[in-house]
Amino acid sequence: MLTTAAARALAVLRISTGIVFLWAFLDKTFGFGFATPDERAWINGGSPTKGFLSRVEVGPFQSISHDMAGLWWVDALFMIGMGAVGLALIAGVGLRVAAAAGSLIMVMMWAAEFPPDRFTAAGEASGSTNPFMDYHLIYAIVLVVLALTYAGHTWGLGRLWARLPFVQKNRWMI
Repeated sequence: MLTTAAARALAVLRISTGIVFLWAFLDKTFGFGFATPDERAWINGGSPTKGFLSRVEVGPFQSISHDMAGLWWVDALFMIGMGAVGLALIAGVGLRVAAAAGSLIMVMMWAAEFPPDRFTAAGEASGSTNPFMDYHLIYAIVLVVLALTYAGHTWGLGRLWARLPFVQKNRWMI
């Protein structure tokens, strides 16, 4: 049982996390000039994954990250995932699916950078400040907590969503 204040705090966390995912989607799509300049926007032929994956300098997944950087299907899956997770969190619907998809994205990004590596492939310091935990894993944990606590029911459409017949028949969609 959650207190009203706790439910509201989880709603703020849910909406804020949704904005993080949706903003990444929008900035990479349209190139608002924050993380993505206009000329590298997805709609202008840029790749939403190339910048991150091609700059991976550490870990056992460095070469596969470089190989996957900029592939059309990697870009499409990443962008669909970021946009859908962001919208689901903001609306408060499908939080179990959003938690699974968003956590998968975050864990894959964590694995690509593999924070435990203290040194890059070139032997330079990686800048890793923690041998395990980083913000990608924190986001994954947050997503799971939001789904498990029905955070979409407060200030979201979660209660209405849960009453829909197809959601009633498929409880994993809550």
